Amino acid sequence: MREVDRLHAVRGRRPARAVMLQGTGSDVGKSVLAAGLCRWLVRQGLSVRPFKPQNMSNNAAVTREGGEIGRAQALQARACGVAPSVHMNPVLLKPQTDVGSQVVVRGEVWGNASARDYTALKPRLMDAVLDSFARLRAEADVVVVEGAGSASEVNLRPGDIANMGFAVATNTPVVLVGDIDRGGVIASLVGTWTLLPEAERALLRGYLINKFRGDPTLFTPATDIIADRAGGLPCLGVVPWFERVRDLPAEDAVALDAPPAARTDAPLRVGVLRLSRIANFDDIDPLTAEPDVSVAFIQPGQAVPGDLDLLILPGSKATLADLACVRAQGWDGDVLAHHRRGGAVLGLCAGYQMLGRAVRDPDGIEGPPGEAPGLGLLDVETVIGPSKTLREGPWGYEMHMGVTDGPDAGRRWPGGMADLEAVAALGAASPDGRVLGCYLHGLLHRDATRAALLAGLAPGRTAGPAFETRVEGALEALADHLAAHVDLPVLVLGGDSGGP
Repeated sequence: MREVDRLHAVRGRRPARAVMLQGTGSDVGKSVLAAGLCRWLVRQGLSVRPFKPQNMSNNAAVTREGGEIGRAQALQARACGVAPSVHMNPVLLKPQTDVGSQVVVRGEVWGNASARDYTALKPRLMDAVLDSFARLRAEADVVVVEGAGSASEVNLRPGDIANMGFAVATNTPVVLVGDIDRGGVIASLVGTWTLLPEAERALLRGYLINKFRGDPTLFTPATDIIADRAGGLPCLGVVPWFERVRDLPAEDAVALDAPPAARTDAPLRVGVLRLSRIANFDDIDPLTAEPDVSVAFIQPGQAVPGDLDLLILPGSKATLADLACVRAQGWDGDVLAHHRRGGAVLGLCAGYQMLGRAVRDPDGIEGPPGEAPGLGLLDVETVIGPSKTLREGPWGYEMHMGVTDGPDAGRRWPGGMADLEAVAALGAASPDGRVLGCYLHGLLHRDATRAALLAGLAPGRTAGPAFETRVEGALEALADHLAAHVDLPVLVLGGDSGGP
């Protein structure tokens, strides 16, 4: 049977076929590969769903049920042509400190847990993970599953729900993904094989080499070495570096540790504070796509440049902690100096809270109980409480804990953004219109709103590119890219027409 016929033969089967991408390390490109695979399968006429048992990220999205999941799974849902669901990422960890996270189970906040406490909690979450997976399998032809971190972290194997623990529990075939761009890919693949017990090795379908730069045929001799050292494990493809990955939202903040250099030839200059617990930073993506806008993430230890047109305070998972970070870096004085020079300031979600007179967390929702003065550029105050607002609308989505109020709250934004009732209800503006704050994430993804904001900085500026069209184009190009370099039918179905 031809491979494409075998793919179509899975239609109507219940439960759905599934394949899991697990990494030999973190940030090897699993999320992007999964999104491309989802789009390619949809183009074959199949019903597809993405699934990630456990994710750790402060980049999140609101689902159709009013819950939240990792941003990567929302992108994968888009690649599948379906609305995001809490079942696509039943366990989401949102780091608040170096050793603790907010735990979100099927879209709702369960509570906070230290890394040690969460290790004990994991086995209790497996039932929710398996139930969500079964729900997706019941409504699709294929489920594309993404692991978390590294498959070789055998010290975390007891109670594992994210990688091989899930694969074994569901008998899901696994494809390993190695990142050759960081080096050591042969050792990482062979080392992963060596560390896995026989029962887990039996689930391995093969491996992918990702992010290859140069002539991929130069890797051919390595496949024999890997096969010899890893039980004949086959190579399913060598994926060259995909330039348009920059047009897709990144999963976590590691992408900001070495961001692309800001353009020096762009007339409009935007700076973004790289907060320690930065969240939903894909809010900034549409600005980076503008040809006449230079976006620089200001790293810890760097001063805010004195020639910015716009300074953005982004979202954060821990407002008080990151407000302290702003002061420790000396950025508080830089923000005020930027405003005194006539520069514009935009605060998004937690950044909006920081721009007010005070932030209070009396119950210790995001860390130890406390309060601190804000930057004082907006006449509002914020009290963080236990209830979390998760709501999607036509202008963006809300995802925050806290209520902000004061004389500047509800004031309409200037220019072409003044007709957005959502901004008036969920944001604030200074009397002169140069300081803006809002709880709406995704606001700048709206082409008209983004164009109005930038026109306020450069009167007469014409509209830039349609951002959502750019994302769709990148997903299509990614599917083509994988189809050209990966044996996708074998990756999904394995070497026989039955298979697990």
